[in-house]
Amino acid sequence: MTQSFDAAMAGFFPGLPLAVALSGGADSTALLIACHARWPNQVVALHVHHGLQAVADDFERHCRELCLQLGVPLRVRRVDARALQGESPEDAARRARYQALQELAGPVRDIALAQHADDQVETLLLALSRGAGVPGLAAMPTCRVRGGIAWHRPLLSVAADEVRAWLRARGVAWVEDPSNADLRYTRNRIRRQLLPALQQVFPQFRDTFTRSSRHAAQAAELLQELAALDLAQVGTPPCVAALQALSQARQANVLRHWLLCSHGASASAAQLAELQRQIGACTTRGHRIDIKVGIGHVRREGLYLTWYN
Repeated sequence: MTQSFDAAMAGFFPGLPLAVALSGGADSTALLIACHARWPNQVVALHVHHGLQAVADDFERHCRELCLQLGVPLRVRRVDARALQGESPEDAARRARYQALQELAGPVRDIALAQHADDQVETLLLALSRGAGVPGLAAMPTCRVRGGIAWHRPLLSVAADEVRAWLRARGVAWVEDPSNADLRYTRNRIRRQLLPALQQVFPQFRDTFTRSSRHAAQAAELLQELAALDLAQVGTPPCVAALQALSQARQANVLRHWLLCSHGASASAAQLAELQRQIGACTTRGHRIDIKVGIGHVRREGLYLTWYN
């Protein structure tokens, strides 16, 4: 169920001290103000200057003025967020931002992010458009521990309009990112064209879509637990014969788990299907397997599969 801003914050219990990722937009501005009011002298703000547009300086200026007014320490990092070859601008900015936030946090082990219910719906719709599996449909978790840091999203049950109404009621200004109006970006087309249509047809879509993401998150957790059990049986590196004894679904599940957990590699659907086809055809000692997966290759060495970067 979607919640009011205050109700969502009342149920937020991070470890302290707490870092808040502050972009200068409405969502992170509201989150910082609420966290500072609840835990005075226990909050630090982290701002990442992407340098991709002229308004980036305005965002940093707003963050400095807000933190000065609140008496909240602010740490700023300027990054090169230009996309690599074959990488989308959104993915490049996200990669640079998370890396910078982790570095800025220093000894702080809890970071709060300001994604809200509309962001969650957009993430789910993007996953559906890309044919994502269960982990992708789980969208964003309310809390995930990664790199020794707990990343919190306390506003995932709060609609975007509710966040802005909370700020207006307190007379607080924020900076609007002009790129949010650029319909070249898929997220912006979803936000400006698709969400209003969903609101008309399915007024409760935020609640129902979020519920589906929670179901997917539970299913993803079960798949991960099963993959860990199967990997213990097939071994690390995996034994080809042991993989062949599994059903196709369990084989695919444990291969994804092995590649991601052992090598940080993600196989596309086509790569995984070809790998499974080769495993099934591997009936002689001389059968060769060499398939590109991610930025490396899965190869057969004797009785086992290995991965090389």
